[in-house]
Amino acid sequence: MYNSRLDGLTEYPFQRLNALLAGTSPRVPTDQQIAMSIGEPQHAPPEMIRDLLVGDLSAWGKYPPTPGNANFRAAAAAWLTKRYALPANMIDGEKHVMPVSGTREALFMAAQLCVPPDKNGAQPTVLMPNPFYQVYFGAAVMAGAEPVFVPATRETGFQPDYATVDPRHLARAAMAYICTPANPQGTVASVARLKQMIALAREHDFVVISDECYSEIYDGAPPAGALEACAALGGDLKNVLVFNSLSKRSSVPGLRSGFVAGDADLIAKLNKLRSHGGAVQPIPVLDTAAALWRDEAHVEANRALYRAKFDDAAQIFGKQFEFYRPGGGFFLWLNVGDGERAATALWREAGVKVLPGGYLARPDAAGINPGAPYIRVALVHDRARTADALQRMRQVLETL
Repeated sequence: MYNSRLDGLTEYPFQRLNALLAGTSPRVPTDQQIAMSIGEPQHAPPEMIRDLLVGDLSAWGKYPPTPGNANFRAAAAAWLTKRYALPANMIDGEKHVMPVSGTREALFMAAQLCVPPDKNGAQPTVLMPNPFYQVYFGAAVMAGAEPVFVPATRETGFQPDYATVDPRHLARAAMAYICTPANPQGTVASVARLKQMIALAREHDFVVISDECYSEIYDGAPPAGALEACAALGGDLKNVLVFNSLSKRSSVPGLRSGFVAGDADLIAKLNKLRSHGGAVQPIPVLDTAAALWRDEAHVEANRALYRAKFDDAAQIFGKQFEFYRPGGGFFLWLNVGDGERAATALWREAGVKVLPGGYLARPDAAGINPGAPYIRVALVHDRARTADALQRMRQVLETL
C-alpha cells in the first residue's frame, strides 16, 4: 500500500550521522559543542526583511499564484542578467523564471518534470556527480530512473566530466545534475566545462539541471553559471534549467525562497506540474525576496565574513588534511583517512559535529566510496566560534 520505489532510498545523511553518534557523549561542556555538519547559515539575516514581511498585512490574506508575481520574476531576471553579463533580452522574467519554495523541492520535482517513462525504449538514466547532494539521488529513484554516478574526485578537479559517461548511459539520459560551486567540495565548473555539458545535453536530448545555490559565496572571482555558458553558445536556453536561492546568498534559509530559470518550454511545463502539487510562495515572501535580489550590499558583507573564516581555516590547517580554499560555498572538504572514525572522535573529544563524506557518495564500480576518507565541515557560525571549533578539530585530528 505504498510506492515501492521508496525501498530504493537510503537514510538521509543526517539520520545516518545521528545513528553513528548515538552512543557517543562529548567530553566538553554543552555550551562549547557546535554543529558544523549541516549547511544552515547562522549569519544575521538582512534587517530589511523585518518591515518587508509585515508591511502589507492584507497580502497574507490572498492565495499566491503558482508562477509568482511580476515583481519577483523581474527582479530575478534582472539579477541574472547583471550577475552573468547576459545579453539584455536573453532572460524574460515572464517566460524564463519561476519562483519556488527553496530549491530542494524544485530540484526533486525536476525529475518528475524531465524523466519520461522510457528513453529510447529503455529505463531512463539520471546522471549526477559522486559525491552529490542527496536530493539528486532521491529524485532519480522516485521518478523511476537509474542513477548514474560520475566521479567528482580530486583526479577530476572535484567536478564531474559527463563526456566520459558510457555512451549506453548517455543514450538513455533524461537529465544530468551539476552543482557549482559544488556541495561538498566547493569547486567551481568553468564556462568551458558548462558549455561542453550543455552541448552534450543537446546532442543526446537530456536536460542540464544546474544547482547554483552557492554561487554568491565565493573566495576570488565570481563563479560562472550555466546561463553564462548558454550566452557563450549563442543565447539559446534549450535543455537548461538553473536553480538558485536566497538561503546562502542572504542567510535566510527559513524564507524558503528560490527560483528556477531557463528553457521557456520547460518552465511552462514546470508551472503546470507545480500547480498540482508545488508549494507556492506567499506574496509578501515574493516581494521580500525581490528586494533581496535587488540589493548587493548585504551580500558583500556576508561574503566578506565567509572569506575571513576561510582565512582562519587556512591559518589553522595549513596543508594538513589536503586543505584547500574552495572556490565557492562554505564547506571544508578534509581528507582525514576515515570520515566516520574522525566524525566520532571529533564529537567525543572536541564537541564538534561534522558529516562523514561517505554519507554524500556511493561506491564506484570497484566498490570504493570516494567520500569515505573525507569529512564535510560547514563554516556557518560566527567567526570566533568557528575558529575555536577548527582549532579543537585540528588538535583531535592530529592524534588520529
